[in-house]
Amino acid sequence: MRLARLVARMARRRQCDNTDVSTTEIIAALGSSFAAGPGIEPIADVTAMRSARNYAHQLAERLDAQLVDLTVSGATTANVLDTPQDTGTGTIYPPQVDGVPETAAVVTITAGGNDLQFAGAMAYVAWRRLEPESPIVALFGDAFAAGIPLPTADAVERATVGLVKIVERTRERAPHCRVLLVDYLTVLDRASLDHTPFTAEELDQFLIIQSAIGTVFRHAAARSGADLVAASELSEGHALGSADPWVQPFQQDMSRAAGSFHPNERGMTAISEELERVLRA
Repeated sequence: MRLARLVARMARRRQCDNTDVSTTEIIAALGSSFAAGPGIEPIADVTAMRSARNYAHQLAERLDAQLVDLTVSGATTANVLDTPQDTGTGTIYPPQVDGVPETAAVVTITAGGNDLQFAGAMAYVAWRRLEPESPIVALFGDAFAAGIPLPTADAVERATVGLVKIVERTRERAPHCRVLLVDYLTVLDRASLDHTPFTAEELDQFLIIQSAIGTVFRHAAARSGADLVAASELSEGHALGSADPWVQPFQQDMSRAAGSFHPNERGMTAISEELERVLRA
């Protein structure tokens, strides 16, 4: 079943609006590294650290659809919504939502983790413990001078509001689209302690941030009416330290370091399978 027919069926359900959908088969992907897929070969965009095997690419292949992949590693909700993203390489990406085509049938969104500094804090703590003289420790040390930043209620609310605004702006850009919020794969659980550079206390703190990201997505979905694809629940039992992890371990090899604590290809495949299931339901 092709994407246009899937979306036509979905128009009778909860949608961006109740008008007839476009027959143009376009998927647009917005988000941060957990959508972009750093460390997964082949690379589609080196500067964005975007993989050609991330979940959006795989979903487009499954549905024989065109893909507009706007994801950029390191993006915050502000970078998706209205703030250009300076990657520090000389490339500045415009706000991602500005690139959503008017005729997009499906838009996926995975963002908010960088608002709560999840991946950055994990990487910093790992580098500091295993290679304290690394320039990465000096580069990001100021951001974490006070330690692992536990999410406050205000921080969770700001990230939630950011996601809701992204959904609203996406619907303005593509009035006939279906918006799917895709939350973050489970990176850590209690069994991860012996498979990461973290102490038990640090692991507990990262689990708090991980849980807060799930809260952000649930609240954003409830407020916006967007569908939530709970990758966090889908990936339970596949954290670091499991028999079949869907995330990459910490990598000290600088050529692979960007993928540390991020989805691997198996994780991306699982998300694309779930997205296909949701769209075909």
